[in-house]
Amino acid sequence: MVSPNHTFLDSSVFILMGIPGLEEFHLWLSLPVCLLGTATIVGNITILVVIATEPALHKPMYLFLCMLSTIDLAASFSTVPKLLAILWSGAGHMSASACLAQMFFIHAFCMMESTVLLAMAFDRYVAICHPLRYTTVLTDTIIVRIGVVAMVRGSILMLPCPFLIQRLSFCQSHVIPHTYCEHMAVVKLACGDTRPNRVYGLTAALLVIGVDLFCIGLSYFLIARAVLRLSSHEARSKALGTCGSHVCVILISYTPALFSFFTHRFGHHVPLHTHIILANVYLLFPPALNPMVYGVKTKEIRERVVRVFQKGQGTGLKAPE
Repeated sequence: MVSPNHTFLDSSVFILMGIPGLEEFHLWLSLPVCLLGTATIVGNITILVVIATEPALHKPMYLFLCMLSTIDLAASFSTVPKLLAILWSGAGHMSASACLAQMFFIHAFCMMESTVLLAMAFDRYVAICHPLRYTTVLTDTIIVRIGVVAMVRGSILMLPCPFLIQRLSFCQSHVIPHTYCEHMAVVKLACGDTRPNRVYGLTAALLVIGVDLFCIGLSYFLIARAVLRLSSHEARSKALGTCGSHVCVILISYTPALFSFFTHRFGHHVPLHTHIILANVYLLFPPALNPMVYGVKTKEIRERVVRVFQKGQGTGLKAPE
C-alpha cells in the first residue's frame, strides 16, 4: 500500500487509495462489491436478452429499459474492475490519461442514465395522460432520437472536464483519496486556481440532477392529477401500478446521488470514508438493483424470465431416449 503522504514526481501517474481509514477492511469490502458487480452483469444481461427475444416487449417502456441496462453495464465495467484491484491488492496506479478517461466515462454514463430516467417518466406521462396518442408520440424514430440525445448530452456536458483538468498543475501529492477518479477528488489535489473546475462541476450537476428531477417531478405531478380524476378505484390502482417500477428506480438512482452531492459540498465535518462510501453506493447499487426492481414488479418481464427458467429445468430433467 502506497503511503498517502508520498509525493510523486511523475505527473503522468496517479494513485487511487481506496477508502482511507478502512484499509484493513478492504478485503471484506470487496465481497459486497463482487456481489453487486455480479448482480449488475447477470441482471442487466437478463433484461436485455428477455426484451430482445420477446416481440411483445418491443414497446417504448421496455426499449428505454434496454437503454438503462446498457448504460448500467457500461458504467459498471468502468468502475468495478479497478475498484476490485484496489480492494484486493492495492493496485491503484493509473496513468493520467486513464484517470481522465475513467472520469469522463463514469460521469457521462451517470448523465446518460439521468436522461433515460427522464425519458421513462415522459413515457409514463404520455401513457397515462394521453393514451390515445401514445403510439403516435413515442414512435421508433422518436425513441432512437431520445437515445442519441442521451448519449450526446452526457458526452457534451462532460467534454470540458478533461481539458479543465489538464490545465491544472499537480505540484504536491498525486495520491487520490478515492476508489475511482472522481472529478472533485482530483481537483482538490491541484495547485493554483481551481474555481473554473468547481463552477463547472456544480453547473453540470445542476443541469443534470436539478433539471431532470424537476421535469420528472412535474411529469408525476401531472400523472397524479390525471389519476385522481379517474372515477374507478381499480383504474387508479392500475394506472399507478404501471409507474411503480419507475418510481422505485428513480428513488434508487437519485437518493444516493443527492446524498453524495450534498455531503461532498456541504458536509465538511463528515468523515472522508463516508464521502467515498456514499459515492460508491451511488455507482454500485442502482445498476445492480434496477433489473431486480423491473424483474419483480413488471409482470411481462417476470413471466418471461420464469418461462425461461422453467424451460431450462424441463430440458435438464428430460431423460434421454
